[in-house]
Amino acid sequence: MNYRLVPMDRSTVPDVAAIDAECFSKPWSEDMLCEELYNDNASYITAVADDGTVLGYAGLSVVLDEGCIEKVAVKGKYRRMGVADALVDAFVRFGRAHLAFITLEVRASNDAAIQLYMKHGFEQVGRRKNYYADIHEDAILMTLDYHKDETDG
Repeated sequence: MNYRLVPMDRSTVPDVAAIDAECFSKPWSEDMLCEELYNDNASYITAVADDGTVLGYAGLSVVLDEGCIEKVAVKGKYRRMGVADALVDAFVRFGRAHLAFITLEVRASNDAAIQLYMKHGFEQVGRRKNYYADIHEDAILMTLDYHKDETDG
């Protein structure tokens, strides 16, 4: 399937909200996603098929030289096609050029996501107990430190 990565805009917000509702126990509303369009410290990208179908999306917030991947989600029937990999790769490449590190939290049971992040160089650095209180699940805190190689000597 052919797709391209493009910035989220008002036309894709309804599809992004539907994906968010499919993938997360506490989804963001269309209004919340629209607010991110005007957040100077955030970037949301979408994977859009040639026919206009929004396959997935990801969000990154940045403060100074620190990034945090807020969301990565792919519509169920488009998983395992490299969409999440491409979305994460876009932010990893951005981070390499502009950031000291990127962090994220992922459900402890989400092995596929943890493996994806590890493939991109993220390391497990901690655990947030009961982070997802509504589903009584811990989060794994992961970090990609772009300066680690320099300090490890």
